[in-house]
Amino acid sequence: MTAETSRRVGPVAADLSQIVKAYDVRGVVPDQWDEGLAELFGAAFVQVTDAGAIVIGHDMRPSSPGLAAAFARGATARGADVTLIGLCSTDQLYFASGHLGLPGAMFTASHNPAQYNGIKMCRAGAAPVGQDTGLSDIRALVERWSDEGAPEPAAEPGTVTERDTLDEYAAHLLSLVDLSGMRPLKVVVDAGNGMGGHTVPTVLAPLPLTVVPLYFELDGTFPNHEANPLDPANIVDLQQRVLAEQADLGLAFDGDADRCFVVDERGEGVSPSAITALVAARELAKHPGGTVIHNLITSWSVPEVVREMGGTPVRTRVGHSFIKEEMARSGAIFGGEHSAHYYFRDFWNADTGMLAALHVLAALGSADVPLSALVHQYDRYHGSGEINSTVDDQAARLAAVRAAFASRPGVTIDELDGLTVTSADWWFNLRPSNTEPLLRLNVETRDPATLAPLRDEVLSLVRTTA
Repeated sequence: MTAETSRRVGPVAADLSQIVKAYDVRGVVPDQWDEGLAELFGAAFVQVTDAGAIVIGHDMRPSSPGLAAAFARGATARGADVTLIGLCSTDQLYFASGHLGLPGAMFTASHNPAQYNGIKMCRAGAAPVGQDTGLSDIRALVERWSDEGAPEPAAEPGTVTERDTLDEYAAHLLSLVDLSGMRPLKVVVDAGNGMGGHTVPTVLAPLPLTVVPLYFELDGTFPNHEANPLDPANIVDLQQRVLAEQADLGLAFDGDADRCFVVDERGEGVSPSAITALVAARELAKHPGGTVIHNLITSWSVPEVVREMGGTPVRTRVGHSFIKEEMARSGAIFGGEHSAHYYFRDFWNADTGMLAALHVLAALGSADVPLSALVHQYDRYHGSGEINSTVDDQAARLAAVRAAFASRPGVTIDELDGLTVTSADWWFNLRPSNTEPLLRLNVETRDPATLAPLRDEVLSLVRTTA
């Protein structure tokens, strides 16, 4: 690394606290970080992981190739050999990390707007790097080197090689799901101009599918809609196209294609909790008696289905680092979140929306009913979805809600992640955002008539100005 690098990144480093999040690095380029800072992150990553070799991939954002190359320069300057796999989805990077046995770095900002970019880092075998597992140490080194200048290069710099892992990634995924004998299906896939446009054609090519592509052109400016399928506004085009094509289902991927959202033949969104339950049932059929992880915002349906299938459900906090840590600790076979992240033991405990999509296709392809009927057994209750409220004092609003419900008969309260209030007929969770002045509310009820009054009561307490 050069003196120019150190001089260039100095002012940016003052705001490092704004870009190093709980699980990754993410911020506006070049205002909050740039290639000079990416170079220091590459050097710090190698030092903290003590890696002799790493693998690097990137998404389709305009800034991604340059940032990935800068990270590689920092890594090789510290003596590590670098394998560049180029354009890939985040789960393709996890595959490369697991398959090659190397720590990895993925350059993406997922569904954030075009001016953002970030780094998702992992140790060998796709083990997560978060605040408590190396990210805080990486940040400390980058801060020090930004102030003092780049570290001395290694006596012998590392090498750089290129490798295309797309075919190997597709073959591995296809080997994990029994897709034999499935009937032909028509599926509309909305890639949102993200990395699904790169991975979907290869992964789905061997299957008896008619694929109707939406926004497969790689374009990190996201000209058609935000690449976040959990926002209902972003699946409108998919819903309309499913109906127009009389398709069997629709799939929507986020920007880095590690999350997958499903739409049924009626154009209705399928709850990620229902997908979690469906995939859990299939994984438990393969691995009888296994443990399944679910975060505390997934539906009551998930632990019910897991128990009915002879498995053990384990409830955990929201967030991939918690899910992955619990999966490793418990030997769980599968994990699911309300945000359409799906984790598989057979995929190094990492999340892959593509593998979840293959399970849905296999289940539907072997059934003689439409998707809406297939998932009905897994969608037993009535949910609000996640509702965000901007608040000035998160702690005060949480305390007000707790006080309002604590004395009610038959109610239990826990604080595993925010505030969860449960009765015999309903539950809700209210939790603060780690990065924004928001409280996030999720409500579920047995009776549909109960949902709106309960939701509105909690929101009135959260949004009061008194």
